[in-house]
Amino acid sequence: MNYANGQRVHVGDIVGLGGDREGIVVCCISDGVYTENHPEAAWGYLERGFIVDFPKYGLIHYDEAEVDLELISRASTGN
Repeated sequence: MNYANGQRVHVGDIVGLGGDREGIVVCCISDGVYTENHPEAAWGYLERGFIVDFPKYGLIHYDEAEVDLELISRASTGN
């Protein structure tokens, strides 16, 4: 799954939408990557896309990334 600019979506990425610049990717259904608080059992039925948790907007599921969704910072890889 990719952002509109072609960069790959990673769980933990910080993204912005409108005035909310602190959304975090909490699972990438298309890649089968989930977080403890957002497990496959809860979201796998959607089959594709990714979910972002925004402080202002709440959880938003994307089948594909919208042009307005902007990568702010890349998830830490722990390296």
